[in-house]
Amino acid sequence: MISYWENLLILVSTPLYVLIILGEILLSNYRHKPVYSVKDTLTNAYMMLLNAGIDVLFRSVYLLVLVYVFKHRFGQISNPLVYWLVLLIAEDFIFYWLHRLEHTVRMFWAVHVTHHSSELFNFTVGFRSSVLQPLYRFVFFIPLALFGFAPTDILIMFSATQIWGILVHTQFIKKMGWAEYVLVTPSHHRVHHASNARYLDKNMGMFLIVWDKLFGTFQAELDEQSYQPIRYGLTSKQPERNALTVVTHEWQAIADDLKKPVPFFTKLKYLLAPPGWSHDGSRHTSDELRKLEATGQLQQDKY
Repeated sequence: MISYWENLLILVSTPLYVLIILGEILLSNYRHKPVYSVKDTLTNAYMMLLNAGIDVLFRSVYLLVLVYVFKHRFGQISNPLVYWLVLLIAEDFIFYWLHRLEHTVRMFWAVHVTHHSSELFNFTVGFRSSVLQPLYRFVFFIPLALFGFAPTDILIMFSATQIWGILVHTQFIKKMGWAEYVLVTPSHHRVHHASNARYLDKNMGMFLIVWDKLFGTFQAELDEQSYQPIRYGLTSKQPERNALTVVTHEWQAIADDLKKPVPFFTKLKYLLAPPGWSHDGSRHTSDELRKLEATGQLQQDKY
């Protein structure tokens, strides 16, 4: 079910990934900056394989949906250059909103949280997938098929932009000049993976940073004199997890919240409200953490 062009992307990108990962490991050792651990890297690989397995098993289902929609398309762009350029921009725009949903609705965050659970930041963290995302990601691609983009082309473009999305997971590339204004860069994505209050839920783009600047989710990386050193991972210290709970831990937390003796609509908010929402104020959302930080009420041990 994988197309020729997707196979080609895999063949080209795989040796590139191997080279940059080995290079980053050597550089981190040379600079005595420990950005890798064996356990964390194996966890990243494990979640990548889980995600890929689910995607392959479910692909025939979502392709049938996209093909059906494509047959009832409104029209199609005939110029190949314009076709691929519009697809790139449109798909990146759609991914921005998918990604933003995963940060603002807890039941989607329960899927995406795996990608943010590492306290390290290196190229292999780019493979630390939102394992269950293939089960619903295709729904966001339906408008693309409806407007005349072939399902296989949609998947090819998503695979291509994912390559860039992986390459921005590094601490060793600082600022990239003019690219900082247009593209998602390593600097932008370090902010996205940070658990510091000011950085939470910022820089959602995969390829273009313009969506964040347009829709109010952009945050530049600040130097340590202006703010704080970046802390990677989640806002609370996480216990050791096994191969199952590393993927399901937030679902278990949701299940525990749903058992609380609260009204039905309060239970519903534990599914649909932003991550961190609680009916009794015992936990905090990203916006609440930022307000606490701004007023000096946020203590470091609350992370």
